[in-house]
This record gives sequence, C-alpha cells and structure tokens, in this order.
Amino acid sequence: MIWWLYNFCFVIGFSLMLPRFLWRMARRGGYARNFLQRFGRYAPEIRARLTEGGRVWIHAVSVGEVGVALRLMQELRATRPELRFLLSTTTSTGHAVARKQLDQDTPLIYFPLDVPPISRRIVRLIRPRALLLIENEMWPNLIRTVRKNSVPVVMINARISAHSFGGYRLLHFLTRRLLPQFTAFFAQGQPDADRLIALGAPADRVHVMGSAKYDLAPAGDGGAEKARATLSAAGFAPDRPILLGGSTWAGEEAVLLDALIALRPQIPNLALVLVPRHAERRAEVLREIEVRHLVVVSCSAAKKRERPDVLLVDTTGELRNFYEVADVIFVGKSLTARGGQNIIEPAVCAKPVIVGPNMTNFESIMPDFLAAQAIVQVADAGVFRVAAARLLKNPAEAQAMGTRAAQVVRAKAGALHATVNSLAPLMD
Repeated sequence: MIWWLYNFCFVIGFSLMLPRFLWRMARRGGYARNFLQRFGRYAPEIRARLTEGGRVWIHAVSVGEVGVALRLMQELRATRPELRFLLSTTTSTGHAVARKQLDQDTPLIYFPLDVPPISRRIVRLIRPRALLLIENEMWPNLIRTVRKNSVPVVMINARISAHSFGGYRLLHFLTRRLLPQFTAFFAQGQPDADRLIALGAPADRVHVMGSAKYDLAPAGDGGAEKARATLSAAGFAPDRPILLGGSTWAGEEAVLLDALIALRPQIPNLALVLVPRHAERRAEVLREIEVRHLVVVSCSAAKKRERPDVLLVDTTGELRNFYEVADVIFVGKSLTARGGQNIIEPAVCAKPVIVGPNMTNFESIMPDFLAAQAIVQVADAGVFRVAAARLLKNPAEAQAMGTRAAQVVRAKAGALHATVNSLAPLMD
C-alpha cells in the first residue's frame, strides 16, 4: 500500500511539474539533450556499453556531487583496478562537467524517472554490481528493484540537513521502510548519522566518515592560466584585484554589483567576476549589470571591451578556474537563498572566502573553518561590503586567511580513503 501511494503521488507530481520541466529544458538547453534517457531509452552505442553488465553505478545529482563521484572512482580504481563504472547525473550542468572530466571507458547517462517500469527496465539492462548514491539520494523504486537483485546499495557522503530532516520526518512512514533497504550509509558527520537513524536507518549500518568534499583534487591543474587568458581576452588588465561571486543565486548578484560600485572610490581598479549557479539566468544578471551602467563582458559572447567592470561567466565548468585567480571570493546561495554552496573548492585554492548566514547544507564543515578563522560569515549585504573591503585592502590578511583555509582542507582530508576501505568488501 505504501509503495502504491508513493508511485501514485510521484506520477501526479511529475505530471504537474512537467510543464515547468519542459520550460526549463527550453531555457537551459542542456536538459533537452538525451531527454529519452530519463525514460530508460538510450542510443545504440550507449546501450551496447550498458548491456555489458557488472558496472558499479554511481549517481551524482549535480556539479558538487559529480566532483565526489569522480574522486571516488579514482580511489576505487587504485585499490580495485578491475572495477568498471557507470555515472548518472540529474542536472544538465552536472552532466556537462562530468562529460568534460570522465574517462572514455565510463558511460554517462541521465538518471531515470523513479517509476516501476522504468526502474525494472534499466536494472535489467545494466545489471549493476553495486549502486552508490552520493549524498541524500533516496529513490524507492530503483532501490527496491536493485535490492531484489541482491545488489548492494550504499549512500556515500550522506548528508541530511536540519531543514531536510523536517521534511523527511513528514515522510517517516516511507523512510522507515526504505532506509533498511540500504546496505550501508557513510555519513559526513554525527548529526547526519543521527538523523538517518531517526528516519529509520539501522544504526549498525551507519558510519561517520567525514566529508568527502575535503578530498577534492588539489589546485594547480592549469585552471589559473585558462582564467587569466579569458580575463585578458575580455580586456581586463592582469594587475586588477578581483572580487568573485561563485555559484550566485537570484538577488546575490545585485549585492555584489552594489559592493563593486561602493568600493570603487577605495579600490579604483577593482573588477568583479560573476559566476551564477545557473547559466540560463544570464539575461536576468545582464539586466542587473546594465541598469547600474557598468561595462560587462560575458564568456558566451567573448567580446573584448575597453576597461570592463564585470566578467559574467555564463558557461559551464569554469568556476574552479576563476577561484584560482580571485583575490576575495563570495560563495553564493548563502545570502539571499538557503543552504549554501561548496566552500571547499575555493579553500583548496587557498583563497579567502565570505559567505552569508544560510549555510545549513554545510553544517558539518562550517565549524572547522570558523574555528580556524579560515572563513568570514556575514549577516547581510552591508556587513558583506565591509568584510570584502577589509580583505581587498589588506592582501596579507586575505592571504593568511586563504592559507588557513587550505590547511583545514589538508587536515580534514581522508574521508574518501576511509569510505573506499569500508566499501570495497561490500562489492566482492
């Protein structure tokens, strides 16, 4: 009865959301590519590789989870070179990043809709060796179908924020039946583990490993040179200090643009680089820039301007490159939106980072940085402006903060290695 109710609600919900989904496909573009993959339909060349069977299926929703998935594959290959992998993503941005970095031997697909006929079809086709779900992915039909085939299901880098926990508690009648289907959970922190257990996960299958995002590949892969080349081609002089807004959400670009204007009297040659979380918001962001009479160059247009004020990075997979050349970084979805974005990527680059008050998605990570004075958390736009000015005008302080941030990452790394050591026996 429970699963029938879930399937009924899923189909109704999907039907109601379909118009918006199709609108996003048209707006974002990348969503439209390989659309039928979401129904378990694949081009012949992909299908041929999937039917080989025996692959470890890793699912990563978007860009951040894809980074964890790629590092996980590296670690697993180091200890189990015979393993073959399949990677799936949900978002087109995650798909694009994965496509750029994935090896030729690993198929890349979009995650299928979680309805019984599609789940059964794809599991019969793929015959996975294991299903590894990054962070808090819970898809009842796929998980139940995989477990009926005696395939282990593991949640990697598991995270349940306080906000998400409130929602999941309303579905406790479902989670207490679903979570025991998992073979193991490797949680980011003790609060995540406690919430999983409260939702129905067997306590003896929940293990705290730390955050796998600390195990990101180190900086120095040529990204800085690529970013500098882009800035030069757009007309930015190499000696200009750079304030960067990474993974920004609606409302945050306005805060950064107003800060740029306010700081110009103190730092006349200050440049701003904006990297919106969703590139399809380019028109909205351009309007925010132009209404302030600032000179902007967008990466998609690639047109050089005379002394530009703002570079709009409206292409996918460039953020890490610009982190490496920025002087001060604001990480978005933390000031006007809720939850935060990945602060470890700029920390790996030894850069000073400012975030807003809403970092609930990183509650297992933020205390490490705050304790080490390796990040600045601000309450609002006014405090952000003051913090950005202080760091931009005091390069030694900014550099010291960035160094402390990189030290935090090095000290906390190792979660993926521990995860792989615990995971490998489950796939024998």
